[in-house]
Amino acid sequence: MARYNKSNPPSEQTQAEAMAIARSTQKPGQTKEQTKLIAQGIEKGIAAYKKQQKAVARERDKQRKREASPAAESAITADTTTDDRVRSGRLPWLLLVISWGLFAAYVAVNG
Repeated sequence: MARYNKSNPPSEQTQAEAMAIARSTQKPGQTKEQTKLIAQGIEKGIAAYKKQQKAVARERDKQRKREASPAAESAITADTTTDDRVRSGRLPWLLLVISWGLFAAYVAVNG
C-alpha cells in the first residue's frame, strides 16, 4: 500500500495552481520569498484535501463492496428459497384439486 511521504514533492500542476493562487492574493511590497512560502502552504492544503478525498472514496468503495458481499447475496437467496418453498407447497394441492375436479366431471359425463 502506497503511503504519502513528505519527501515526495507535489505534482507540477499542483505547484502551478498554488503559485497562481499565491500571486493572485499577493500584497503590494511582498517579496518573492514570501510568495513562495504562501504557495508552499497552499500546496500542503491541496495535498491534505486530496488525501481526505481519497479516504472518502476508499470508504465509499468499502461500503459498496460490503453491500455486494456474499452475505448479502445469501440473504437474498434465502428469501428466494423461502418463496419457492411456499409456491411449491401450493402447487401439489392445486394440481390435486384440479385432477379431482376433472375426474368428477369425467364420471358425471360418462357415468
